[in-house]
Amino acid sequence: MSRLTITPLARLVAGLLIVTAALAGLAAPRAFAAELVGKYAVEGSLAPDGTLSVQATITFDGAAPATLVQSFATTREVLGDREYVYRLSDIKATSNGQPIEASVVDQAGATVVTLPTQGVTQPVVLSYQVHGAATAEPTGETTVAWRLLQGLSLPVKEFTAVIQVPTMIEAVQCEAGPPVSPGVCAFWGGGTHDHPDPTFNDGPRGAGEIVEAIMRFPAGTVAVNEQVRELWTLGRAFSVAPLPLGIALALLVLGGLGFWGLHRRIGRDAASAAEPALVAEFHPVGDGEAEFRVRDGIRPGQVGTLVDERVDPVDVTATLLDLAVRGHLLIDELPKSSKYAEGEWTFTRRSGGDELRPYEKTLLDAVAPVDAEPVATSELPAAIGTVIGTVQDQLYDDVVALGWFARRPDQTRNSWFRAGLGLFAVAVVATILLAAFTSFGLAGLALIAVSLLVVFLGQEMPARTSTGASLLSGLGLLRAQLLGHPTDQMPKGRELAELSEVLPYAVVLGGYDRWLKALVDADTDPDADSTDLDWYHAPADWHLSDLPASLSRLVTTIQGKLFAR
Repeated sequence: MSRLTITPLARLVAGLLIVTAALAGLAAPRAFAAELVGKYAVEGSLAPDGTLSVQATITFDGAAPATLVQSFATTREVLGDREYVYRLSDIKATSNGQPIEASVVDQAGATVVTLPTQGVTQPVVLSYQVHGAATAEPTGETTVAWRLLQGLSLPVKEFTAVIQVPTMIEAVQCEAGPPVSPGVCAFWGGGTHDHPDPTFNDGPRGAGEIVEAIMRFPAGTVAVNEQVRELWTLGRAFSVAPLPLGIALALLVLGGLGFWGLHRRIGRDAASAAEPALVAEFHPVGDGEAEFRVRDGIRPGQVGTLVDERVDPVDVTATLLDLAVRGHLLIDELPKSSKYAEGEWTFTRRSGGDELRPYEKTLLDAVAPVDAEPVATSELPAAIGTVIGTVQDQLYDDVVALGWFARRPDQTRNSWFRAGLGLFAVAVVATILLAAFTSFGLAGLALIAVSLLVVFLGQEMPARTSTGASLLSGLGLLRAQLLGHPTDQMPKGRELAELSEVLPYAVVLGGYDRWLKALVDADTDPDADSTDLDWYHAPADWHLSDLPASLSRLVTTIQGKLFAR
């Protein structure tokens, strides 16, 4: 067997071959996934009906990535609180004539196309149709605008586009750059007889940047297929445009005039041709003397209700004082346990000498039951709490029975209040609906204003009859007398009794302080006056000069406890 002999020259050649192979391996390019689209070339065509067909050929600069994503905006805001709405259809993707299973997802304001491009070696062709890109101009022309490049997940080195158009164009424009503030493209042209189809060139562009083609056509050559959607904004919902503002002002004026007309018709006191009906007067009984005389047994509580159309604490307080003055009740001020202690009074039932009205009897039975222990002011909430509503109801019924009101004032107020609340609820619902779906929200606010007018001014709707109106005029005269009549002209020897009769009416009509002072001035001796008043007793060292302070505390205590719940 012969033996193979390796010469030094062979060893040298083999080494050189190994080194060359190693260097060739190091120099060979590696297959990295592309981070750049080398070219994004668009071929498009515009149909006479405004439909834009787009075919984009995407060539990668290197091996294709695992996925390529392109997001197409399907809404675009314009002036006037509106937005254009676009619709993409027939979205297809191929590579080397073979389909690519593209994922198409419609999101809020965008159609997102995801292309699985792993292993693709040839350019990817993405085609679709756009509806809604042909918009109307105020002058009648049609403008077709579409961002041929937008929302791409990779940057683009070079962009080209050519759009076949069905007619000559009036103007062509190209914008490129960030979506919110694009500039102009590198080059665009076309629209001439020699080159009627517009062309667009730009690049490089970063991921997500846009290139938009804008073409304007003469009126009637390309159909408008815009889809406009109104956007909800406060400015639009409550528009101050002439029509919505005019309707709102008209509703406000008509509502106000309507309520004013109703008030004049049914909420105003009846006209009275009769002379003012006197409720009480200071009747002369001698030289420089006059006594206080009440006509037809009209009581202070009735007077207060007629004046302000309400039964309020002052009316009930004046009624208690009047019951005491008329002999149905004795008010007794108790000595204080200390100078810092709260004042305390008791109410004791007395026989009286005249007939009681229903509300007076109910009140009297509560504060001073027959054949019962005197009720203290500290016990008033428990004694009065269950009947004060009845007292108010009976007093309202009383002024209606006397013919001063055709209907109870509280019922009239409640009816208008309920009507106002019902109108308010309807107005609120109407405002919500008008603001949500139209630009006439101001009309709803006008309705709310009218409803609040009914709620609050409806409290002024109770109306007095002609009898009540005449009495009210007479009360004006009586009030003038209570404020101006001399307080030192009461019959001699009967000053305290006469002045006491005036006091409850002065509580509701005015002049209370001056008649209270007249009671103080009637005391001409230094002796204690704890029992000088038939209707008000006090501790043994009490003087009439203490009456203003005592009654002030009593009235405050009664009004505080009488209506406590």
